[in-house]
Amino acid sequence: MAISLFELFKIGIGPSSSHTVGPMEAARRFASTLETEQLAPMVWRLKVSLYGSLGATGKGHGTGPAVLMGLEGERPDGIDPDTMQDRVERIRHSGTLSLGERWPVRFREKTDLVYFRRKSLPEHPNGMICIAFDENGRSLLEKTYYSVGGGFVVDGNASGKLTIREDTTRLPYPFGSGRELLALCHEHDMTIADIMFANEQVWRSPEQIRDGILELWQVMRACVQNGIGHEGELPGGLKVRRRAAALYRSLMDKQRVDLISPCLSALDWVNLYALAVNEENAAGGRIVTAPTNGAAGIIPAVLHYFVEFCPQANDDGVVRFMLTAAAIGVLFKENASISGAEVGCQGEVGSACAMAAAGLAAATGGSPEQVENAAEIGMEHHLGMTCDPIGGLVQIPCIERNAMASVKAIDAAIMALRGDGKHYVSLDKVLHTMRETGRDMLDKYKETARGGLAVNIIEC
Repeated sequence: MAISLFELFKIGIGPSSSHTVGPMEAARRFASTLETEQLAPMVWRLKVSLYGSLGATGKGHGTGPAVLMGLEGERPDGIDPDTMQDRVERIRHSGTLSLGERWPVRFREKTDLVYFRRKSLPEHPNGMICIAFDENGRSLLEKTYYSVGGGFVVDGNASGKLTIREDTTRLPYPFGSGRELLALCHEHDMTIADIMFANEQVWRSPEQIRDGILELWQVMRACVQNGIGHEGELPGGLKVRRRAAALYRSLMDKQRVDLISPCLSALDWVNLYALAVNEENAAGGRIVTAPTNGAAGIIPAVLHYFVEFCPQANDDGVVRFMLTAAAIGVLFKENASISGAEVGCQGEVGSACAMAAAGLAAATGGSPEQVENAAEIGMEHHLGMTCDPIGGLVQIPCIERNAMASVKAIDAAIMALRGDGKHYVSLDKVLHTMRETGRDMLDKYKETARGGLAVNIIEC
């Protein structure tokens, strides 16, 4: 399957790519189909049912408001996060939404948005069914959608089964494994970034690719600044206090002297970057899915580290970083998973750590073998990581976990760059292991908030 960098990195909103971005896009598709098939004027009532992880933790992940906005025709990359709450409250108060921003339709959230906390659709843990009824209660249209991680949405067929339509675009340098990717680099004397850049030109001009990547980088930078600029408690009821603003003031205090900052100041800043992004994500702010929202702080934090602390950093390096990270992300998407509901947090934070490590190694002059080694190290040491968000919120342990993984990504790149690229365990082997580990992992540890910290923190 041909996957673009701009599918892995998408501008959207928090707090979750699979629970917020994906459901909003699925609901928008449903509304669009109703209009395309000229059914929208006949719709009297809508019903959306959420299953599996969407049903179990959807309330904490903002799935409901995302669905409402999607039904009104909003896209994750276009909606203003600051207006969402007022619009949702309007729908709740009036019991009516504007289907596709045009047709007034009855929608009572308590009865028309159903969370099945312990029932899953057989095809994927993140399933949802949308039904439109006429005024006589007859079904006009029923569609099944699956939010498969990273904001990707797959349609179900008439029986609800997955209907994956592969992108059959012919790429100049197709690859389906790390081994194939390295072989292409050797055969054509190209870097991993070169390979990805050439493939991207199937969809966009070189100028559009570069400009698009730098736009993503600007959104990431703005997200960090927004995170630094906000204080108070995060929404959701856990009363988690935002720390980025206070940490920033502490780092900027030239009078502050301690035993930590002088020798580890770069890591202080990396922590700040990651915390700022993921606090913004938890608050529902503007975010870049990288490759998911739950792990959205890692690549921006490591990119900031590159720009602020690496003397050779420039825009070309940022582009090289992102292209390389995307190539590694393609391998994860095709050979394993980036969905916490499918394989646990190893698929989110682990994937992002590997992508960031590879990007940093490439941007600082690493060979293709060293880049592949950096990705392997980043993923290997996240194998088996569970996704057990307390209260179903992308807050604990998610926010700190991004900071920890950012530091691990930098260390993975350093270790790889100090070597010659030769190593015992390949990235392909680690990907296979991650997929198998996720398959063996109990469902309670896969974004359902029914195991691990999600329950033990309360029991203790």
